[in-house]
Amino acid sequence: MKKLHEPLLVVEDSNEDYRMLQRLMQRMSVQNPIHRCTNGDEVLEFLYQQSSDTYTKGEDLLNSKVPPRPSVILLDLNLPGIDGRDILDRLKQDNSFKQIPVVVFTTSSNPKDIELCYQKGANGYLVKPMDAQELKKTIQAFVDYWLEANTSPVLD
Repeated sequence: MKKLHEPLLVVEDSNEDYRMLQRLMQRMSVQNPIHRCTNGDEVLEFLYQQSSDTYTKGEDLLNSKVPPRPSVILLDLNLPGIDGRDILDRLKQDNSFKQIPVVVFTTSSNPKDIELCYQKGANGYLVKPMDAQELKKTIQAFVDYWLEANTSPVLD
């Protein structure tokens, strides 16, 4: 079952990596809206802005400028400012966000990072391959599982 309307939040500071990800997803016909944050502060601002009570006073979803809650977050670890490890920790400690699946997508294959991320509640850990073919396979696996096969809880 394709979940085309469910947005994906990509947290990636590298324009080059983000463009590559976008191109690959377009080739895979991913139609989910993709939102991007380039640092930890933006992620928190994005999520808290859209979880705050913006739909009151007769405002409906169609007129709201607030993006819908992401169905999954693809999170780089090495970010300027608040890094991905801290973002992961904050999201999984917060009852408003802890059910959103967070998949770490990073160049770090350090076993300490992998262990730490799973301890903090990461739902997956993908190492960015340097090889274009391997990157394509990794992104395809992410899309197949997280955007198509996986069933997430219904969140308010």
